[in-house]
Amino acid sequence: MKTYLECWIGAATALFSQALAGEPELVESLPKPFPAGSFGFVANVQGDVAGRFAAVLDVEILASPLMGEGVDQKAGWAELLREVADAAAGELLAKSGQKCRVEKFEEISGESKVSRAFQLKSSSRAWTLLVLDEVRAPRPATQPAQAKPVESAARPPVLGSGVELLLDVELEASLRFGCREMPLGEILDMGPGDVVQLDRPVSDPVDLIVGDKIVARGEVVLINGNYGLRVTEVAAPRKRLESIRCLF
Repeated sequence: MKTYLECWIGAATALFSQALAGEPELVESLPKPFPAGSFGFVANVQGDVAGRFAAVLDVEILASPLMGEGVDQKAGWAELLREVADAAAGELLAKSGQKCRVEKFEEISGESKVSRAFQLKSSSRAWTLLVLDEVRAPRPATQPAQAKPVESAARPPVLGSGVELLLDVELEASLRFGCREMPLGEILDMGPGDVVQLDRPVSDPVDLIVGDKIVARGEVVLINGNYGLRVTEVAAPRKRLESIRCLF
């Protein structure tokens, strides 16, 4: 797809050869610094593409009557470069379908940045012309990131209606480290210092029991000299509710 700069180069090549005395040729060259007193013009382009487009010339070009004898050379260049800027907008529409127009056109003394450099060559000498191209298609607006839904810290409403009335009821909970079936005789023979081996290894989690239901499992910890449970597994809310119902 054609850019505004490419269309400007095409329009400038054609119009310079038609409007300037001696039909000088516009050719691309390496950029070089201008002596003091360079001048130029900037076009403010708006539309499907937008931005600044500046053309800066060597002030020595004003000493040559390229615009014709007895003509204000700077005013002639202002008129010609405005015509080139407008022609580039028309060429861009024809080549790519992008609409734009020159909203503002004014004189500048120079530019600190350069996009391309050209020479305007006649049969006897050449002049440098520098171009700054900042005409671009606007970036598409980014869609605002959708906020993630905030997870509610409230209790899930899976306990059923009416259960809210029981949420402040205090229940006894106990930890079960394991169990073992023993004959009644062994139980009667137990004394201080005897050890009862359970059916669960020490690495297995212990059970948190409410009523006769397991509501959670976890690891035994010490908290200020007391036993505690670090919960690692929790039964589903409905299972926990069943353990509460068995007490009533």
